[in-house]
Amino acid sequence: MESILRELQALRDADYAAFQARLIPNLPPERILGVRMPRLRAYAKTLLNDSRRAAFLEALPHSFYDENQLHALLLNSICKDLPQSFSLLEAFLPHVDNWATCDTLSIRIFARYPDPVYEKCLEWLQSPHCYTVRFAIDVLLKFYLGAEFRPESLELLACLGREEYYINMAIAWYMSYALASQYESTLPLFQQKRLDKWLHNKSIQKAIESRRIPEERKETLRGLRR
Repeated sequence: MESILRELQALRDADYAAFQARLIPNLPPERILGVRMPRLRAYAKTLLNDSRRAAFLEALPHSFYDENQLHALLLNSICKDLPQSFSLLEAFLPHVDNWATCDTLSIRIFARYPDPVYEKCLEWLQSPHCYTVRFAIDVLLKFYLGAEFRPESLELLACLGREEYYINMAIAWYMSYALASQYESTLPLFQQKRLDKWLHNKSIQKAIESRRIPEERKETLRGLRR
């Protein structure tokens, strides 16, 4: 979609591109235009009723990081029913190539369909693609640590056995949030040393940094470091 790319290029910020390149080291710097998120969000809104939107979403893979970010923002806005959401995500997730785009995705209607979304997460967790798995973990963190908590998720993530850094960082964040909101269910994983050492310690580090966990529980967690 050359016209959309030209419009994105007109919003580029070279200094911000250099900053982003340091945060996303797995992407070549030349693939990052450096469009700041407020500008990108505003631009995404202009495309919601634009006749080019559908063609842009189908034009995969994109060449630039900023195009992927735009794609994610559009999905956040247009996903209004579950079949549509799953279809659009299945098309896009295999082309997500960095943690920032993965974490930009936030499909709000998932909260209304806990059972089928959970089943889809179980499917995504088995993907060979790093960022599909990371997205599934992010969905579990956002929607399944409250009233829809599934205790089996803890065991599932503890035993996932993936080596990718960005998957394991997502699990560490999930575990730290689980220690904040589902402490009694989550603590035994650490008492029984069910996680590998790096994931165990990183999860505790993130939990101790959290303002959502009382100091007496942080002291317990400090005593469980390996």
